Amino acid sequence: MRTLILTKEQLDKMIAHAKRHAPLEACGLLAGRSAKVEEVIEVANQARSEVRFIMDPVEQLRAFERIENEGLELLGIFHSHPKGPETVSPTDIAEAAYAVTHVVIACTGGDWTARGYWIEGNAFQETPLQII
Repeated sequence: MRTLILTKEQLDKMIAHAKRHAPLEACGLLAGRSAKVEEVIEVANQARSEVRFIMDPVEQLRAFERIENEGLELLGIFHSHPKGPETVSPTDIAEAAYAVTHVVIACTGGDWTARGYWIEGNAFQETPLQII
């Protein structure tokens, strides 16, 4: 089972990004080495939707260049579900284009949570998030 390691500060940064953009979905990239996140890169949601995200292609390209220039690897993609659920949606599964951990930042009952998923084909499994 794949594990993604991140700090409490990195998790807080993702949640803050999600809160700032609610009720719209927010998104971004997670870069690092050997399953350990070193950078949380916020990317604008071009879809400006409450139920879908499309990363701004210019910002996404700049983020990929930054990741490569810093010698990091893409470890994850995060996005929010401001009204839940805490799991990936059928759209998330259908549009998953990278073999990385997908982190869903969800708000249910007023509380924000984060859960990781590995999406492969039309299936997904929960991936542990280790907060250090």
